[in-house]
Amino acid sequence: MEPGHPAKNAVRDTVNQKQSKIGDETIQIYRVAGYAFVLNLFLAGMKAMLAFFSGSLSITASAIDSATDAVASLVIYGGVRLSTKKTRSFPLGLYKLENVASVLIAIFIFIAGYEIVVSIFSSAQKTPAISLPFVGLLALATILTYLFGRYAIIMGRKTQSPTLVAEGRHRQVDVLSSLVVLVAAVLGYLEIDWSVWGITIDQMGACLILVFIARAGWELLSDGMRVLLDASIDFATLDQIQKIIKKEPLVDQITTLTGRNAGRFQFIHAGVTMKTQHLEKAHQVSEQLEKKIREQIPHIEKITILYEPQQRAHIRIALPLADENGMISSHFGEAPWFGMVHVQRTDQTITRQEIVKNPHADTETAKGIRVAEWLVDFGVDHVGMKEDISHKGPSYVLANGGVQTHLVSSENLRQAVAEISAAEL
Repeated sequence: MEPGHPAKNAVRDTVNQKQSKIGDETIQIYRVAGYAFVLNLFLAGMKAMLAFFSGSLSITASAIDSATDAVASLVIYGGVRLSTKKTRSFPLGLYKLENVASVLIAIFIFIAGYEIVVSIFSSAQKTPAISLPFVGLLALATILTYLFGRYAIIMGRKTQSPTLVAEGRHRQVDVLSSLVVLVAAVLGYLEIDWSVWGITIDQMGACLILVFIARAGWELLSDGMRVLLDASIDFATLDQIQKIIKKEPLVDQITTLTGRNAGRFQFIHAGVTMKTQHLEKAHQVSEQLEKKIREQIPHIEKITILYEPQQRAHIRIALPLADENGMISSHFGEAPWFGMVHVQRTDQTITRQEIVKNPHADTETAKGIRVAEWLVDFGVDHVGMKEDISHKGPSYVLANGGVQTHLVSSENLRQAVAEISAAEL
């Protein structure tokens, strides 16, 4: 570990832990994508055999659907495999390939849905005549499709992979189409040709499938295209990041905050102004913020925090007072009053002055720390005092809040303000 930089080492440890976790999740995604390909290839072969022997158009369409799914599974596997690669031409990685895969799956959903509907509504369709083992195999295919769909969605949400969630939703579409094929096979086995007003059970099911296909396909297509077009990450995540940054006492204000998704990863860019002129201190704060954000927000690939010192037309100075007439107190936490003064940066003139009662003067314990916290919340930039509080609790609170402390020799408020202004401005 690099000596003298605990914040940097902490950020590095957090990044390493995140990368290890992401690596494990990526392996899980590879595994699920491989399972999907094997399952789809098995279902396509089985349904093709059943279609050949039964002559059923519904089973033929379902076989085509499964074959299309097998191709889609290969696209998923390749997309995830390549998404974690970084090259000289793509230094930020190819994470969006996961979203490209999601868009392709959405297209496959529309194509498969069209093929199923065309085959079911074909005028040449006849009640399939197949044996009981065929019905059993189709039922098994439906159950396997359902179970794998649930598994893919669970793993997709666990790893926050849009590709696996897309695969799971695609399986849900396939469950409905498989049920339609299964019902048609059962009716064929029972030699029942049932219809209502000329509309067969297959046609009724096809209408339901059309609605589900359109909804699932559109969700996947729109979500994938939003990421490919660099749409912002969700507002809830941005709001959470904003709250994390605002909790840092040295942050004066957030100037910019944007984020985008790439696959299951997120890229965050923030601009802040800080209550310090010391670049080393500002750098440490930015690293601490990065660590906190990574700990609370999953799957962040890169955080960029640009910081600059606050630019104000005036500085705010606070001094402990012994009375309301402006006499400087020899104590910090026990001072009954505080003088709050705004000084113009350009000509060092006082633009505002007020005497404020110390709300913690009568506190029995840790009054100095409480007063320091109160001054930080008040937005003070400088605190002057006669008491040396260096290496004490209040000095650390003030320093962490970006407040500079000064030992003054003046006896009254105006002279002490002039003394601090001359040193600072």
